[in-house]
Amino acid sequence: MTLAFGPGLGGGLPISDGSGRDTPRRQASDFGFRIRNRAGEERDVSGRPISDATLRKEYDTIKSQMGDKEYKVRHILVEKEDEAKEIIAELQKGGKFEKLAERSKDTGSKAAGGDLDWNAPGNFVKPFSEAMVKLPKGKFTATPVQTQFGWHVIEVTDVRDAKVPSFEEVKPQLQQRMQGQYLDNYFKELRAKSGL
Repeated sequence: MTLAFGPGLGGGLPISDGSGRDTPRRQASDFGFRIRNRAGEERDVSGRPISDATLRKEYDTIKSQMGDKEYKVRHILVEKEDEAKEIIAELQKGGKFEKLAERSKDTGSKAAGGDLDWNAPGNFVKPFSEAMVKLPKGKFTATPVQTQFGWHVIEVTDVRDAKVPSFEEVKPQLQQRMQGQYLDNYFKELRAKSGL
């Protein structure tokens, strides 16, 4: 990963200020990344390992957010509540979800009959996921669900146990993710301290 220092940083950060304290560049050198400064020079920085305990905690947090079930779901997204109510009425009269999905403003799913494939509840905004997990397989929402995107009619077509990869399988990605988060926070602090 190559990171670029923002304006005013880069080559202007001393490795030592003579006080014996860590300076921003010395602190940055504790990470396992190569950093390119404004002058285009690359600095090789040694790795700061993240403990297995910290990685395991992050893994458990993500796993709990995912839940233990996955849902094969489809939806129809419209602008107004009345439109969603009309779609629900047509479904209750035997209308085909795939056909009604042609009205959806979600261009990514409307061509596939509203299909959003298999997902964990955590992949959706809260009102959507809360409505989704309450639905039994083969049923659609009896009332429209409002999110910041509009009004949804949601149908759960199947439910299965979640397939969560083991800690060992995702450990390298967790390490990279957490190092990236640590660096992001570190550079935000640097910018705040330097007034940028």
